[in-house]
Order: sequence, then structure tokens, then C-alpha cells
Amino acid sequence: LTAALIPLGQLAEATSIGTLFAFALVGAAVIYLRRTQPKAERTFRVPLYPLTPILGIAACLFLMLNLDWRTWAVFGIWMVIGAGIYLGYGRRHSRLGSLSEEQYASQQE
Repeated sequence: LTAALIPLGQLAEATSIGTLFAFALVGAAVIYLRRTQPKAERTFRVPLYPLTPILGIAACLFLMLNLDWRTWAVFGIWMVIGAGIYLGYGRRHSRLGSLSEEQYASQQE
């Protein structure tokens, strides 16, 4: 149904911006986890760290910045809707949020 209502080029750009954003987040997560958890077991090693994730983030951002403003507007709207659903669902269904302070403290020990 979506493909019938939206021109293919705009649909492709919407898909691209989402994928590029996800790849940029992965690069940022690699850097963040390496700094905050340096002793964690690594089943996969990133070659030329930190150059590879930095170049990956830069390439994704460059490609994203070259997309049309309408693509950015739709991306922003979908991000707000997605965050609202995620946070709304999580607030009502969180197992951690349903614990009392005493139960939470005992879980941390």
C-alpha cells in the first residue's frame, strides 16, 4: 500500500536515511562500549579501531546530509512516533519499573 501512495524515489530515500542512521549508531556504539567496558570479551574485533567506526559514522552522516529536507522531516516524525511508542509501552510493561526500591536494591546485590 505504501509503494502505491508514495513515489519510489522518496520511499527509497526514507529507507536509506533509516539504514544510514542505524549504521551510524552502530559505529557510535562500538566507540562507546570500547571506552565504557574495555575489559568486556570481544567476539569480533573492529579493524583499525577507532578509525573504522569514525569513518563509518562520517560517511553515513555525509550521505544523510545529502538527502532531501522532506526525507529529514519524515524521518524526524517517524523517530518521534517510534520513541513515543517505545517509551509509552516501556512505562506500562517495564519489569524493573514495577519493583519497589527495596526489591530493586536487593536485585543489585
